[in-house]
Amino acid sequence: MAGGQKAYLETERKERIPCLFNPAELQIGLANSWDADTKPGQQTPSLQYRGGESGSLGLELLFDTTSTAKAVTEHTNKLIKLMQVDTKLPGYSEQKQNGRPGWVKFHWGNFHSFRCVITSLNINFTYFASNGTPLRAKVSLTLKQYDQENNWPAQNPTSGTPLPQASHVLQPGETLDRLAARYYGDPFAWRPIAAANGIRDPFQLRPGTVLDIPQQET
Repeated sequence: MAGGQKAYLETERKERIPCLFNPAELQIGLANSWDADTKPGQQTPSLQYRGGESGSLGLELLFDTTSTAKAVTEHTNKLIKLMQVDTKLPGYSEQKQNGRPGWVKFHWGNFHSFRCVITSLNINFTYFASNGTPLRAKVSLTLKQYDQENNWPAQNPTSGTPLPQASHVLQPGETLDRLAARYYGDPFAWRPIAAANGIRDPFQLRPGTVLDIPQQET
């Protein structure tokens, strides 16, 4: 967790979509295009640089609303909307069939991505209320660089993580809320433990896992 800050997506229209849990990993991809000119009698052809390709950013996010019992689709529907044509963006024309989804930026503490568009969105609902309301979803996002903005974040998004207060080896039957009650005196203060350890699904912890217990923020 970057200095206690939550990650979020910024839309082209300056709206903010918060991530309920900070991601455990970020995948950044870069590629260049090189062509080989083969010539008779040469074993190894020379390569010629043809230009750079758009960068990519991969995110794995967890959305969980079990504590409120509200449908998690309240959050995932905002991501679906980002892949739809936005009629309020400049240049939109229904007659000319000129429209596009807006670009987004990913922010997490000192980490600020380039402008990018969502090329792939996969939502996997993994937990439901007794009435069928989805309460937990795992989301995979693939973002592609939108323009030539050269804003490649070199900062480590976890550079502001607080020093651990203690380490704890998870025992059978222990949960994050029990650990929060033990170390913080508040079972509802389990999210900092999840964020500090990159836990995307707090219900899939295994006994024997070593967890860092961060200092409680004032």
